[in-house]
Amino acid sequence: MKRQIPLAIAFICGIGMIIQFFIPHPVSRQTYEEVLHWQIIVGIFMMVIAVRSLCVVHIDKIRRKREGWGYSFVTLFALAFTAFVGIGFGRGENPLFSNLYEYIMVPMMSTMFSLLAFYMASAAYRAFKARTAQATLLLVVALIVMFGRVPVGERVVPWLPRFIEWILMYPNMAAQRGILLGVGLGMIATSLKIILGIERGYLGGG
Repeated sequence: MKRQIPLAIAFICGIGMIIQFFIPHPVSRQTYEEVLHWQIIVGIFMMVIAVRSLCVVHIDKIRRKREGWGYSFVTLFALAFTAFVGIGFGRGENPLFSNLYEYIMVPMMSTMFSLLAFYMASAAYRAFKARTAQATLLLVVALIVMFGRVPVGERVVPWLPRFIEWILMYPNMAAQRGILLGVGLGMIATSLKIILGIERGYLGGG
């Protein structure tokens, strides 16, 4: 029963969502909206579990004085302080909570994304080695796109930004659509395996 009941729930919910998608009836739409409300409730419990897991991991790291345990202390303090401000003073027009987001969170996210550019350039240098004709073409195009995305590229070659836009709109978009089609087919196959009970990894076993 411990396996049959979850499998039955997954089958019924999966078939119900498929029917709802292909039959745009008011009843099916109302059912879908109700399921979205359930998802929000389940997401709240998932957040509680995630916060607990975060605290357990970092408290254990601090207790054992593992490498980087100071960052764990900062993480827990930031979590507790932000929760205190949000719960104690509310989010709406509270300037303190808004300042925490605008002057701490946003600059940190910008810093992380700016660092990603260097990692991407390093990964591209290691991956795009001209061993074959396809790799050489990919390397040349990547260099052209990176050069045209900086201001100096437009100054040196005025028509380069328009050429890069053409690359992104046609060859790049065609490749992205092919990848998305493959991802979509993979999602459909995985969903069918879960609905039909073939894939049972979410039950905690084979």
